[in-house]
Amino acid sequence: MIDLDDKVLSDVKHGFSLPPKPALISELQAALSMEQPDLNDVATIIAHDVGASAAVLKVINSPLYGLSRSVTDVKQAVVFLGLSAISTLVTGFLLKESFEQKKCCISLERFWDNASDIADSIMVIGNKLKSRVPIENLHLLGLFHDAGIAAMAVNYPDYIETLIAANKDYDKLLVEHEELKYKTNHAVVGYFLATSWNLPKGICQMILCHHDPSFLPSCKDEEQKLAFSALKMAENFVHINKRFIAAPDWHLMKADVLKALNLDEDDYQDIKEDLDEYFLEQDGA
Repeated sequence: MIDLDDKVLSDVKHGFSLPPKPALISELQAALSMEQPDLNDVATIIAHDVGASAAVLKVINSPLYGLSRSVTDVKQAVVFLGLSAISTLVTGFLLKESFEQKKCCISLERFWDNASDIADSIMVIGNKLKSRVPIENLHLLGLFHDAGIAAMAVNYPDYIETLIAANKDYDKLLVEHEELKYKTNHAVVGYFLATSWNLPKGICQMILCHHDPSFLPSCKDEEQKLAFSALKMAENFVHINKRFIAAPDWHLMKADVLKALNLDEDDYQDIKEDLDEYFLEQDGA
C-alpha cells in the first residue's frame, strides 16, 4: 500500500498552487470540535453562505437520501442528517467552488459532472448494500477522490494533453502517464489537498490509494474496505456508462471489490441495472 514520506509531501506543497481551505470549513470544523456542538451555531454558520445552503438543500432533497418530506431550511437539514453529514456536504460544495475555470486547462464543468455522477453512483451502491459506511462520507469520497486532476490541470498548462494520451492508452493508467511527465500524480496531489482541508484520515488514505490494487488486500479497516470498494465499483459503472468500456483499473481490482462487498457476478449486474435506471430517471427529470 502507498505510504508517503515527508519529502514527497514537501515537494508537492512547494511545487503546487492548491486551493486553500475555505474559511467556512474552518468555522465548521471549529464548531464541531466543541465538547457539545450546537446545532443552531452550525446551521447559522452554513446559512451565512447562500450557495452552500442551497447546495445542502438540493442534495438532501434528492432521491439519494429518500426522505419522506422536503427539507426547507438548513437547520432542518442539520437535524435530519446530523452535524458530521452536513459538514461533509458543505465541504463537497466548497471543493467545486475552489477551482477557477480561467486558470484551468480542462473543462471544470465536465470534470465536476463526472465527479458528481460517481458521487451519486457510490451513494446508490451504499444504499443498495446498506453498508456500515456513513452515506455522506461516500458522497464526499466520490466527489473528492479525483480532485487532484483539477489541481494538476491548474498547475500544468499541458495537462490536457496527458489526459488525452491516457484516454487513448488503455494499457497504462493515468497515474502512470502523470508520473512519467510530472514526477507525481493526481492521487498524491489529491491526498495533499484533502489533508490540507482536514478531511477524515480514512478518506485521505483512500484518495491516495484509489488506483493502488494492493490497497484492498492489505486494508484492515472494514469501513474503509467497504467505502473503497463502493468507490471503485461506482467509477467503473460511470466509465461504462460514458465510454462503453470498463475503467482501466477495474480488471485489477474487480475480484477484491466483489469479495469485500460479498457480491457475486449476478449481484454486480443487479446493481449495474439499478444505476442504469437511476441515471435514466435523472436524464428524464
